[in-house]
Amino acid sequence: MSKVIGLTGGIASGKSTVSELLTAFGFKVVDADTAAREAVAKGTPGIEKVREVFGD
Repeated sequence: MSKVIGLTGGIASGKSTVSELLTAFGFKVVDADTAAREAVAKGTPGIEKVREVFGD
């Protein structure tokens, strides 16, 4: 059975460092900031929906 662990913290609290260590130990890491940027990247359906709802 897999477990999901959330890693949270303020700016410059070490989240990226801990994520790198977890990756080095073989854990799967999903970076929500990266996923969010990719979801609304230029030319994606995500950014088009944002524009549709909120305008340019």
